[in-house]
Amino acid sequence: MNNIKDYLQELKAALAGADPATIQDALSDAEEYLTDALLTANAENRPEIFSQAVAQYGSPQEVATAYVEAETRLSSPQPFVQKKKKRSLLGHFFGIYTDTRAWSALLFMLISVVTGTVYFSWAVAGLSLSISFLIFIFGLFFLLFFLYSLRGIGLLEGRIVEALLGVRMPHRPLFKPRGLKWTEQLKLLLKDKNVWLTLGYTLLQLPLSLIYLTLIAAFLGVSLGAFSIPFFQNVLHLPVIYINTPLFLPDWSLPLVVIGGILLFTIMLHMIKGIGILHGKWAKLMLVSD
Repeated sequence: MNNIKDYLQELKAALAGADPATIQDALSDAEEYLTDALLTANAENRPEIFSQAVAQYGSPQEVATAYVEAETRLSSPQPFVQKKKKRSLLGHFFGIYTDTRAWSALLFMLISVVTGTVYFSWAVAGLSLSISFLIFIFGLFFLLFFLYSLRGIGLLEGRIVEALLGVRMPHRPLFKPRGLKWTEQLKLLLKDKNVWLTLGYTLLQLPLSLIYLTLIAAFLGVSLGAFSIPFFQNVLHLPVIYINTPLFLPDWSLPLVVIGGILLFTIMLHMIKGIGILHGKWAKLMLVSD
C-alpha cells in the first residue's frame, strides 16, 4: 500500500457487505484526509508523509471497523424500526395506523410533488441551456456549474429520503480532487456515472410524484367520501347519488359504507408504506455511488 488508490481499494474491500452509503462516506472521508496530508509532499518525502498520514488516520481495517461499529451503535437511520411483536392478521392490518413509516412515507410523497417539480424544472432548463451555450466559451462553465449542482441535488434528496423513508444515504458529497483545472473537473464530471444517474432521478421524480399524488387523491377522496355520506344524508339531508333523480342510501347500509371507507383508508396506508420502501431502494440505486 504505497498510494491513496491502493488505500481506498483496501478500505473498500474491508467494508465489503456494509451499506453502500456507508462505503461512499468512508471512501470520501479517507480520500479527502489523505489528499490534504499529501498537499505539501514532494517526490522524495511523499512515501514517508503518506505512511505518517495512514498511521494517524488508521489502517483500512481499523477505519472499516470504526465505521461499521459507528453504524451499528447509532443504528442510523433507523428511527422507524420497531420491535416486531406477534400480532393477529387483523392487528397487523390495522396496526398500520401506528406505523410511523407509513405516515412519513405519506409526507415524503406529498413533498416529492414540490421537490420533483423543482428538480425537473432545473434539470430540463440546465440541460437545455448547457447544450445551447456550448457554442460559447462560457457555456462550458455553465455546464460545469450544472453538473456540480446535480451532485448537490443528489445529496439534498438523499437527506430527505433518509429522514422520511429511513433509508441510509450518503452524509457527504463525493470527494472533489483539489488543484484541478476547470477543464479537468469537467472531464471528471462528464465521466462520472453517478452524475448522470442523478440527472435521471431528477427527471423521473416529477412523473413519479404525480403518480403518487394521483393515487393518494383517489384513495383519500373515495374513503373520505364514504366517511361523510352519513353526515350529508342524515344531518344535511342531501342526496349522495344522482341517477336521473336524487337518491338516498338506506339507513342500514350507512355503517357498511363507513366500514368500507375505513378499510379503503387502511389499504391506502399499506400501499403508501410499500411505495415508500420501493422508492427508498430506487433512490439508493440512483443516488449512491458504487
